[in-house]
Amino acid sequence: MPRLPTVPALRRHVDRWAGAPRALDAVAALSAFALMLLDVPGLARADNPLTGVTATLVLAAGAATLVLRRRLPWLPYLVALALLGWLHELTMVQFALYSIGRYRGRRAAVAATLLYVGVAYALFHTPGWPARHGDTLSDFLSLVVPIGVLAAGVGIAAYRHDLVRALETQRAEAAARQAVQEERISVGRDVHDLVGRELTVLAVRAEVLAVRARGDAHQKDFEELADTARRAHLMLNETIVRRADRDGATPCLEGLAELAGETERMGSPVELTVAAEAKALSPLRQAAVHRVVRECLTNAAKHAPGLPVTVAITIEGPGLRIEVRNPLPKSPPDPAPVSTGTGLLSMEERVTSMGGTIEARREDDGYVVTATLPTGLGAR
Repeated sequence: MPRLPTVPALRRHVDRWAGAPRALDAVAALSAFALMLLDVPGLARADNPLTGVTATLVLAAGAATLVLRRRLPWLPYLVALALLGWLHELTMVQFALYSIGRYRGRRAAVAATLLYVGVAYALFHTPGWPARHGDTLSDFLSLVVPIGVLAAGVGIAAYRHDLVRALETQRAEAAARQAVQEERISVGRDVHDLVGRELTVLAVRAEVLAVRARGDAHQKDFEELADTARRAHLMLNETIVRRADRDGATPCLEGLAELAGETERMGSPVELTVAAEAKALSPLRQAAVHRVVRECLTNAAKHAPGLPVTVAITIEGPGLRIEVRNPLPKSPPDPAPVSTGTGLLSMEERVTSMGGTIEARREDDGYVVTATLPTGLGAR
């Protein structure tokens, strides 16, 4: 004996069926057919060859086209116009115009509504149009026009709602992908710093042991071990660089010129100075420099538009120094720039995670951001 589904399982099946597009189309078709059934007695008595049974079959066939309203919304619309001209049936038109507005947008809905009003106007002047649909043109328009405009308007509103919902879904997916990407970058940074440090320590210790074992049989083994550790460190850096080239996740110092160009196109000239030694930084340190400079240039363009910006990246002993300066405008920008206030916190988190410091301050008539972090060059 087959087991009946439990109440929660039955409820899940009902919810899944109720939310399915095909199920909604079937409900729309059945609803239109049920409303048109109310007109069957009048159609059977009207001046046409239909009986109660044949009128029911004709209306059922017309309503069935609503099942295709998503892929072919113009099909039920043409059927609705045919029913309007033959049987003077207005119910189908409402569902058809709503479907066009919902699945084809505003332009299609406006065109379909105008065509519907035009066809109905021509039918009004056709001999045999039922008097109950309007003795005068004003009575006719007061009946026909609101039906079409309201149905199409509701469909257009639903179409826009679908667009907004799709956009929100895309934004949520983009935010999720961004969070995953940021997590990967964070993991890559930690792996580079931790594993790179251990490989460096291993290479240094192996070199020390090679010196101590000079003349010994194990001297060559220690030297090979040191070379292996250095190659592994180099491969780690190259792997990060190749991944950065592939997905753009880890920008480098070469991208600073592009940032400066973008800022200059926004109206703020940029003087960029990058020490040649800085190009030897690890990819993740270069990414930190790139992010700091990008945030500073963005803030300068927002809060001091049109004023020059000076960017200097220098090496001072074991430390790297980033300094971004821009003068302050005499009056605040109008309109006020949109700012979340989290830019400095984001820069501070990135710099401090690599053992550095960052400071933003007013100086004379300008604004200065100074960041320092260890280069790591001495341990390579």
